[in-house]
Amino acid sequence: MKKSKVIALTLIATMIIGLCLTGCGAKGAAKSSGKITIFQSKTEIMTDLNQLAKDYQAETGVEVEVWETTGDSYYSDLKTGLSTQAGATLFSLQPGAESREMADYLADLSDLSFVKKIGAGMADEIDGKVVGIPYTVEGFGLVYNKDKVDASKITTTADLISYLESSDAENALGLSQEDYFLIAHILNAPFAVQPDPDGYLQSVLNGEARMNDSKAFREFAQLMEAIRANCKNPVDITYDNNCGDFATGKTAMIHQGNWCTGMFADYDITFDMSLAPVPVEGNQKLSVSVPIAWYVNTDASEEDQKLAKDFLEWLYTSETGKSYMMDKFNFIPVVEGMENNNLDPINQAVSEAVISGNTIPWVMSDWPAGIVTTDLSPITKEFFTTEMTGAELVDKLNDAFVAAK
Repeated sequence: MKKSKVIALTLIATMIIGLCLTGCGAKGAAKSSGKITIFQSKTEIMTDLNQLAKDYQAETGVEVEVWETTGDSYYSDLKTGLSTQAGATLFSLQPGAESREMADYLADLSDLSFVKKIGAGMADEIDGKVVGIPYTVEGFGLVYNKDKVDASKITTTADLISYLESSDAENALGLSQEDYFLIAHILNAPFAVQPDPDGYLQSVLNGEARMNDSKAFREFAQLMEAIRANCKNPVDITYDNNCGDFATGKTAMIHQGNWCTGMFADYDITFDMSLAPVPVEGNQKLSVSVPIAWYVNTDASEEDQKLAKDFLEWLYTSETGKSYMMDKFNFIPVVEGMENNNLDPINQAVSEAVISGNTIPWVMSDWPAGIVTTDLSPITKEFFTTEMTGAELVDKLNDAFVAAK
C-alpha cells in the first residue's frame, strides 16, 4: 500500500465518540441508516472512491458515505468502531489473521452473483462461507531496471550477493525504513519456500523448529549481511526516497511491490523495468496474494447489509463499477470476465505470475498480529546499526515469533 499520501482521519472518530457518550456496549444490532458507509484502508484510491460514491448515487439513488483514514491507524480505528457499534456498513481487512480475529462481524457473502467467478483461492472463506471479496492481487519482489540488471543471471542467493558486491554496489539494491518494507516482505520469502509454509510457521511459533536450522533462513541471513555491507543503510531511506531513487536511475533495484508504480507516475521514466523473485533456495516465484478484501458488517441492520451487498454487486458487475476498478484503481482482475488492458510492467509481471501459477504465498498474513511493528522491525533496525551477525538476526526474529504466540 502506498504510504506517502496520508489522508486525515475524520468522521469515524466523531461517530465513535458520539456513540460512546451513549454507552459503549457489547456487539449488537444497529439501526438502519438507509445509506452505505464505507471505511477502507487503501488510501491511494480514496479520491477515486469518493467520486465512485457520487456516481453510484447518481445511478442508483442510494447514498454512499466514504470515511477517510490515515492508513497506518486503520485497523485499530476499525476495531474500535466495530466494538462500539460505530462500524461502517462496508469495510476492508487483510484476509488471514485480521479477518479471523474479526470473524464475528463478517457477513456471509456467498450468495453474491459473481462469487463463483472469483479466482481460485482468492475469496476469503471462514467456516465454509465466503465472507471477503478481494479487491485485487498484489505481488512483491525485486523491482529492477532492465538497463542495469540482468535478472536471468540472478537465480540463487549467491548470485544476488555477488551482484551486491559489484562495483556500483551502494546503488545496487534499496530497502526502506518502513516496517513492512524493511523486514516483513523480504522475510516472507524464506517462510514461503518451505514445503509446507503454514505448517512450518506453526512449528516456529510452537518452538518446535528453529529458523536457523533451515537452509532458506541461513541464506536469508547471508543476504541481509550483504545488504548491510554493500548497500545504503535502509534505516536512513524513506519509502518516497526509495522509489524516487529507482525512478531516477540512482538505484538499480529495490525490494518493493506493484503498489509502487503509483509513485513512478510522478516521474519521467525512460527505462524498462520488471519484477524478479528473491531467489532464496533458488526460488523463481513472486510473492503474490490478496492484500485486502471487502467485508459487510453483521452489526448493520438487514436493510443496510443488503445495501452493501447491492453495492458490491454493482462494483463487480456493472460497466461503471468495473471501469473504476480496472481504469481508475488500476487493479489486477480477480473475477472472470474483468480485463485490464493498461497494466504497467510491474502489474503485468504480477498478473502473469498469477495466470501461470508461478507464485509463493504471503505467509506473513498469518504471523501474530502486530509482530512486524512491535518486534521484527526494531530487531532489524538494530541489525542495520550494529555488528549483529545474520545468524543472530534470525535467532532474534525467531525468538520474537515464539514470544508473540
